[in-house]
Amino acid sequence: MSATITRLSPSLKTLNPRAHSRDLFLTHRIPSVSASKNLSLPIKSLAFPGKIHYVIKGERFRVSKEGSVQQLDNDAPVSVELARISSESQFDRVIAEAQQLEESVIIVWMATWCRKCIYLKPKLEKLAADYYPRLRFYYVDVNTIPHKLVARAGVTKMPTIQLWKDCKKQDEVIGGHKAYLVINEVRQMIENQSTI
Repeated sequence: MSATITRLSPSLKTLNPRAHSRDLFLTHRIPSVSASKNLSLPIKSLAFPGKIHYVIKGERFRVSKEGSVQQLDNDAPVSVELARISSESQFDRVIAEAQQLEESVIIVWMATWCRKCIYLKPKLEKLAADYYPRLRFYYVDVNTIPHKLVARAGVTKMPTIQLWKDCKKQDEVIGGHKAYLVINEVRQMIENQSTI
């Protein structure tokens, strides 16, 4: 799947994650739509790696890794706020409910002093919308809970994103690098778990 920038506003000389992507357009070959047609798509978030949503004439689409196009429900949320876990008993309750429902949950361990955590949280909320409602996302501020819970979860660095299933930590991503790479790793962790 190839994508090229066809128009940039004068203010955008390079692909910069801090740049406003509302002025970007992609030309993207989508095999399942047409084998010989290039579509020029105005985008809001796809200029940078790890983003998969397109908006075409008000309709939302997702392109899978394989190149297939899926139309998204326009009523589906664009982002889902992470639910806060503020005590050990609440953590135990969330994990127990997930086990009863035979579901997985994502727990994001973060701190208010952690700049990477603050920057990553809205991106995780957008990722949560991709898996809504089949997968629930929560966050824990490590400064507001007993250290015993942090130690029990095996958290040593911030941010740490863990996937829990059957009352056990199944996998984790430690988010010390660029946000889009962390989001890609979390997405891969979720997809790997769903294939098991």
